[in-house]
Amino acid sequence: HVQLVESGGGSVQVGGSLRLSCLTSGVSYGTHCMAWFRQTSGKGREGVAAIPTFGQPTYADSVKGRFTISKDNAQNTLFLQMNGLKAEDSGMYYCAARGWRPEGCSVGIDVSGFDFWGQGTQVTVS
Repeated sequence: HVQLVESGGGSVQVGGSLRLSCLTSGVSYGTHCMAWFRQTSGKGREGVAAIPTFGQPTYADSVKGRFTISKDNAQNTLFLQMNGLKAEDSGMYYCAARGWRPEGCSVGIDVSGFDFWGQGTQVTVS
C-alpha cells in the first residue's frame, strides 16, 4: 500500500510561484508512475503533469513552460514547481501514483488509471 501526503499549497498573486510537495511511503513498485492532478471549480479532476521512474515527464498544454514536475528519490518526495501562476490555475491539487503498466506513464492517463491518491492541497491564485 502507498500513502501520499501533499503540502505546499496556499494563496498567491497572479504571476507568483508555489512549490507543491508529495511525501510518499509504502512499497516502491506502487509509485512507478506519479502525477499531479487538479480539480477546479465546476470541473472534474484533470492531469497536470506526470513522471515515470525512467523517462521524461509530460505536461498538460495549459501548464507547459510554467510548471515542472520532479522527484527526489532519497526523500521519497514528488514536487511540482509552479511559476507564472494564473487565476485559472486555482484549485485543489492532488498527488497520484500507480505501479508499472505496459501503456506507460503520461499526463494523459485518466483519473481511474491511478491506484493511490493524496488528500489534496489547495492553491488559490488571485
